[in-house]
Amino acid sequence: MKMHHRRRFLVELQDSLRIASTLGIGACAVFASVGAQAQEPVRVSLAGHMATTEDCTENGDTTTCDANALGKPSCDGAGQGACDSLGSGSGSDCLLFPGLAAKRKEWEQNGLAFQNNLTQFYFGNTAGGAERDFRYAGHGDYLANFDFGKLIGKQGAFLKLRAEHRFGETINDAAGVVLPPTIAGDLPVLDSTNLYLTNCLFTQALSESFVLYAGKLDTLDGDMNAFAHGRGIRQFSNGALIANPIALRTIPYSTLGTGMAFLMEGEPWLIFNVLNATDTTRTAGFDQLFNDGVALATEMRVPTNFFGKPGHQLIAGTWNSREFSALDQDPRILFPNVPITKQSGSWSLYWNCDQYLVTDSSNPKRGWGYFGRAGIADQGTNPIGYFLSSGIGGSSPLQTRPSDSFGVGYYYAATSNDIAPFINTIFGGFTDGQGVEMFYNIATGKRLTITPDLQVLVPSREKFDTALLVGLRANYNF
Repeated sequence: MKMHHRRRFLVELQDSLRIASTLGIGACAVFASVGAQAQEPVRVSLAGHMATTEDCTENGDTTTCDANALGKPSCDGAGQGACDSLGSGSGSDCLLFPGLAAKRKEWEQNGLAFQNNLTQFYFGNTAGGAERDFRYAGHGDYLANFDFGKLIGKQGAFLKLRAEHRFGETINDAAGVVLPPTIAGDLPVLDSTNLYLTNCLFTQALSESFVLYAGKLDTLDGDMNAFAHGRGIRQFSNGALIANPIALRTIPYSTLGTGMAFLMEGEPWLIFNVLNATDTTRTAGFDQLFNDGVALATEMRVPTNFFGKPGHQLIAGTWNSREFSALDQDPRILFPNVPITKQSGSWSLYWNCDQYLVTDSSNPKRGWGYFGRAGIADQGTNPIGYFLSSGIGGSSPLQTRPSDSFGVGYYYAATSNDIAPFINTIFGGFTDGQGVEMFYNIATGKRLTITPDLQVLVPSREKFDTALLVGLRANYNF
């Protein structure tokens, strides 16, 4: 590691731990008086691609997660071992402050759950791309879930608060690609390390099969997939293999909105969302609400049982009414602010599937299978005309490593024929991009995972050779 990178590493790590400690102390202090009597839990919570709650249960000395269930803080992928940023597991300790562990368990029983994590990336581009370098970056994610049924007896009412920040410098621009190899390291905004509130979302369940929600929300949980999702923390790291990037042009990362979800046996199968047309990560967003138009998004995710194994089929569409005149800066897709032909409105359509091929008869939450994605978009406004990806993933096949997980995925992102000439004006030759990512997620315990990662990426910019990225991710949830 270069000397200036080493110094920056120490400074950024110190700052991130200071923020995490401050938030942990503040949360523990503010809610120390919470002692409402626990009420009978409601089985439903926020659903669909705005989902924040799934079912996590302890299995022996590891925590396993059911990505198809609702009711408790979610985990990054089904049956993948220790929970990540979305859920540190039932009964998790306030590890930075061991003396508060018993109090934290009491809060969870009474409707107040915290799931915080710190994810660090050390990735290097060893060949091709725009620059050969090794870089360190990180992402802090601090999540609080309130169940008002347990807190004050308001059955079916929930509140989710999420704050995020980034630090360090990712390898993304050095790779010379359009879709970021470590997407979480650039969120929530590219040019700031400040802490931003990306979720303040209220949910009300009207029955066990229907919920309404409204507030500020992030959309990274969209395009749910059992093997290729997970916010870039414990499954795939590359943005192309976390959700379908075809929808990023029409759906902001964090903005105000409202929606509804229909549930079937506790699992969301149909959602519909009405969102502000532009991103408001840096602000509350009320001053900009619908000033530039409206964004609509709907998803239908139906459970299947092919080969006698669980799976899903998802179809979705998005539309945004705002005026498009340039490729806006967005941490989820690496394009400069290139002017394009002005056009009002943009749309996208996409599909995904996940299907288990192997399951553990002694533990149905363990198994592995395949996934696939495809999508098309309005080529007059979207830099990606169509998109394809596929791969395999899930629990480790090694019987001695029941909490580990793995994934191998391939993607192909076709550049829009309408926008390519504008990009060529700035970059010269510009064509389609593609890549492969392989990872193995090592669960060292309930709360720490170490993930070696290898990516082979073919940049869209013709002047760059194929990039070879190697790296490590470390996720600690507390």
